[in-house]
Amino acid sequence: MYKEFYKPQNYVNRELSWIDFNGRVLGEATDTANPLLERANFLGITQSNVDEFFMVRVASLHKLAAANVTTTDASGLTPEEQLDAVNEKEHRMVKQRYEVYNQQIIPDLARNDIHILHVHELAEKQYEFIRRYFNDELMPVLTPMADDASRPFPFISNNSLNIAVQLRRQIHSTNKLVAEEILEGDQEVHRPQIEPHDDRQEADIKFATVRVPEIYKRLVRLPGENSFILIDEIITEFLSALFPGYEILATASYRVMRDMDLDVAEEDTSDLLRAVKRQLREREHGRVMRLEVPASIDEWLKDQLIDNLHVSERSLYEVDGPVDLTFLKKLSGMVDGHDDLRYPPYKPYLNPALDMDHNIFSSIRQKDYLMQHPYDNFQAVVNFIHQAAIDPDVLAIKMTLYRVSGNSPIIKYLGMAAQQGKQVTVLVEVKARFDEQNNVRWAQRLEQMGCHVIYGLVGLKTHCKVALVIRRDEDGLRRYMHLGTGNYNDVTAHFYTDMGLFTCDHELGIDMTNLFNMLSGFARPAYFNELRVSPDGIRTFINAKIDEQIENAKNGNPALIRMKMNSLSDKQIIARLYAAAASGVKVELLIRGITCLRNDLPELHGNIEVHSIIGRFLEHSRIYYFKSNGHEEVYLASADMMTRNLNRRVEELYPVTQPDTKAHAIHIFDVMWKDNVKARRLVGDHYERIDRGDAAPFSSQEYFVKQAMKLNAREKKEKKAKKHFSSVFETLTRHVPNLHLDERKDE
Repeated sequence: MYKEFYKPQNYVNRELSWIDFNGRVLGEATDTANPLLERANFLGITQSNVDEFFMVRVASLHKLAAANVTTTDASGLTPEEQLDAVNEKEHRMVKQRYEVYNQQIIPDLARNDIHILHVHELAEKQYEFIRRYFNDELMPVLTPMADDASRPFPFISNNSLNIAVQLRRQIHSTNKLVAEEILEGDQEVHRPQIEPHDDRQEADIKFATVRVPEIYKRLVRLPGENSFILIDEIITEFLSALFPGYEILATASYRVMRDMDLDVAEEDTSDLLRAVKRQLREREHGRVMRLEVPASIDEWLKDQLIDNLHVSERSLYEVDGPVDLTFLKKLSGMVDGHDDLRYPPYKPYLNPALDMDHNIFSSIRQKDYLMQHPYDNFQAVVNFIHQAAIDPDVLAIKMTLYRVSGNSPIIKYLGMAAQQGKQVTVLVEVKARFDEQNNVRWAQRLEQMGCHVIYGLVGLKTHCKVALVIRRDEDGLRRYMHLGTGNYNDVTAHFYTDMGLFTCDHELGIDMTNLFNMLSGFARPAYFNELRVSPDGIRTFINAKIDEQIENAKNGNPALIRMKMNSLSDKQIIARLYAAAASGVKVELLIRGITCLRNDLPELHGNIEVHSIIGRFLEHSRIYYFKSNGHEEVYLASADMMTRNLNRRVEELYPVTQPDTKAHAIHIFDVMWKDNVKARRLVGDHYERIDRGDAAPFSSQEYFVKQAMKLNAREKKEKKAKKHFSSVFETLTRHVPNLHLDERKDE
């Protein structure tokens, strides 16, 4: 039945849908209800988002087009057609981004006495400051690179900021003694210099480029409160110091995005770690996907860059402002004061049962714990691994790591456990995009500390987020687990919303053992009890659950499917959801990003509603919920409904079964579904702001923050009461030594 929906007009192109998602992020930069410095941050995020998009997704399309692949995607577009559509749409998005920058962010910052200045706007004291800064800090590390007959066009690194320079040799008299101006400290020194003989035409136009050093911050703080200038403007102002004897005719900042997708032929390598290291070196020289220049660039300079970087017209992006807006992500951290221009701080809630003063394993034996980060403190997960490392009754720890922070406490405690003689097995996914180098380093570090490190299955990325602790309890061995929807990363856990489950469920524990045996050995388990594992397992399971709801609806019973995910792009899953809606199943979807489904097909009878929440925190959790005849099933997963997650990755999907945790998971979805502030609603193939009408504004993320603050306040009050009681008891026992309160009976 569902295959009748396999028509191109029923699907939205994945890449175009992603650009629409980035447009929703841009919408947060324009929303004046957001604090100003957070709006600037959102604008910076849109830039870094699109940078990664070109380095990976657009690069993939280029490879297919270069190989003359004409196969169409679900929406009926060939790779070449997708490239045209993507670049056309992104050119419009670039214009919108810089309109927001020039017409909203910069003026609003200035109204709040925060200034990003140009050289011509500097006061005399500020200009003197940048002259000294250039002389003392920048001049020694800058390297001008020429392009001429003896020096080929220099290699331009991916995502590096550079300054293109158009030069002409100055014409002097026959006297070969010329003056060279050099900056030394605070003095300008004029030294005579013998000009080297040059047979070339003295009036030739030359090209050179200067790379802006990444070791310095892009924003340079100026004298005067909260005034800044871009470092590339400082370098441009004093470029003549790098080219004595030449006249600078034109300059322009620029940068390139290269193909940075890692392409490891795992089947042909016996050493995955070595292969990844080799590919990391080679990908630095990937093909240029995008050239970004200012709209005011000199035509000659632009032609030089286009010709030497081999860039097509559609891949050239001319921007009305500073090249690369990602510096805006750093602005809030550099501005002094102005707390009113940032999100108000809050403290995540840490359940006392999961802190280091309590035995976490004893707590988990009593009941399951469902966590929702960042509102629930990720420290609980760190504590779980920490206690496992120091508990003498723990025999083994097994864990998967996809992305971890640069100074991960979890890595530290895994190493500590190994050094104390525990069996520690860690799967480190060395192919995690843009974390490859970090993960290679961590894998080697873990091995040095005595951990057994594995790299997963050939041809698959291991994306599941699971930790298994084997402990000897009084009644025998027991498996304690944490299963999550997001990474074991203590940094991103502050701004990614994810969910995790602490449990010691027996059947799930057996499944986890089988999963780790599959990852470290050769055999694939014949079956899993409660866990569903992709490839294949999650797709088969979700298909079956959708089909169950279709049957329920056909039998006249109310049926509901609810899903929360990052992206929905799998053609088969979408077709099944279409079939469910056509059969009368109510489908409610929360999708942050890519949405290849459209909900305006007449056959759907209006039964599919889709919301997308973009706000302070990046929605990252995955919930799959099915309800009919009062029977509810709730599952959490590491996987989105994307073909890559279902077919080419090791992912986990697990049930939430205890009544309180299941009710909590359903409550989380209910709250998010009520959001009418940060949620947009899908209308056909695009999202629109929800019209609240007379309804009170409600932000789900603000609600969860307030709930965390209430729990913290309650916990603080209870601790204070306990402390007071202890103090009273101590006073009584000190002054009445023969008083035995435990022997008193109720009257």
